[in-house]
Amino acid sequence: MRRLEIKRVLEEGKPGQAVTVAGWIKSVRQSKTVGFIHLNDGSCFDSLQLVIDEKLPDREAALKQITGASLRASGTLVASSGKGQALELRPDSIEIVGECDPSSPVQKSGTSFEFLRGVAHMRPRTNTFGAVFRVRSELAFAVHEFFRERGFFLCHSPILTTSDCEGAGAMFQVSTLDLSKPPRRPDGLIDFSRDFFGEKTGLTVSGQLEAEILALSLGKVYTFGPTFRAELSTTPRHASEFWMIEPEMAFADLKDDRELAEAFVKHLLERAFKRCARDLAFFEERVEKGLRAKLEAVAKADFAVLSYSEAVAALKACGKPFQYPVEWGRDLQTEHERWLAEEHVKRPLFVIDYPLSIKPFYMYCNDDGKTVACMDLLVPRVGELIGGSQREHRLEQLTRRLKDCGLSEESYRWYADLRRFGGAPHAGFGLGFERLLMYVTGMENIRDVCLCPRVPGFAKF
Repeated sequence: MRRLEIKRVLEEGKPGQAVTVAGWIKSVRQSKTVGFIHLNDGSCFDSLQLVIDEKLPDREAALKQITGASLRASGTLVASSGKGQALELRPDSIEIVGECDPSSPVQKSGTSFEFLRGVAHMRPRTNTFGAVFRVRSELAFAVHEFFRERGFFLCHSPILTTSDCEGAGAMFQVSTLDLSKPPRRPDGLIDFSRDFFGEKTGLTVSGQLEAEILALSLGKVYTFGPTFRAELSTTPRHASEFWMIEPEMAFADLKDDRELAEAFVKHLLERAFKRCARDLAFFEERVEKGLRAKLEAVAKADFAVLSYSEAVAALKACGKPFQYPVEWGRDLQTEHERWLAEEHVKRPLFVIDYPLSIKPFYMYCNDDGKTVACMDLLVPRVGELIGGSQREHRLEQLTRRLKDCGLSEESYRWYADLRRFGGAPHAGFGLGFERLLMYVTGMENIRDVCLCPRVPGFAKF
């Protein structure tokens, strides 16, 4: 008989129906006459209870198994008299597919998240991480669903690039040169002209610049792919490898950008409510109390808008002793962002028009000559969730910004060409997918929403 996923059994199964299931044991308990095995195959949060009676030929072998062992069972579904389950399976045959050694690192309940990061290959077997990765899968699908419904085209931006989008220089270098004796130029620097690509190349920090190529021909595009930052940061919010969602829209300004970002966040939350209800209930119970109410408040809210100058004024007037000083011209820190969203406006908030001096070269310069048309979406508990801007589409201003930022005009000539040959106003934003997942699940460390987290000093699995 063909195996049926436990999710389908629990949703569609009927008493008297013959089924075959397979999965991993969550728990085993027994009395003198009957035993119970809770089996889960990962297709949903809930497990299927197998009732093992004395007549089952493989009863003794089955009840000797421990949490983590895999088995296949065939039998008949019956109505359950137990709480929290409508159906259970009375198997007439059980096959032990894979026994579990008692030394398994995920045998004990209550194992810390920190410990489980060291055994990332095993942690999806736990309830918490099974739920995390089901939510991750559902929301990844919802990303594509959102943009497809709105006429956006998917853009596969390159992972290997010579462009540092953010201008911070925190890129991982990619090279085939012999690191023990690289070729040198007469000035003693490494001669990258003799490298594989003929110039210094790294892993992308953003797909934005390349997405602009397609946006200025196809109109509306988005990227959804891995990005990399070689920052020596070990905070719970930073990883060296993470996934970014980056839409770009031609003939759009900052207001259009804000409206798209607000609709996007609400779409993802609504899909989480609809498709991940059982997993969210678990996170509410075990990870973050009040999680559902927090997410529903965001999904229903009208997002506020404050200029950077207004935000700084509010922070300075609030009287709260922040760790980092608040001054016009300095970037906002997480503590500032959270106060603005949680205490000042008490809802999601767009802070717009940041100082020119602290933002990248590609942002549109406002008429005041001091600020750029950009936005950060701040949400309670996390702070910044989305960053975006109207892009500088005027060739003269872009050339000036490249010079002011110390960037090579020749290296960015292709980017300037997008303005030189039929440029148009356009805008876009970036959302870190892992940051979103932290917010939706209540998980407090970015390492706990990545399958195999990549952070400074750690790249196992």
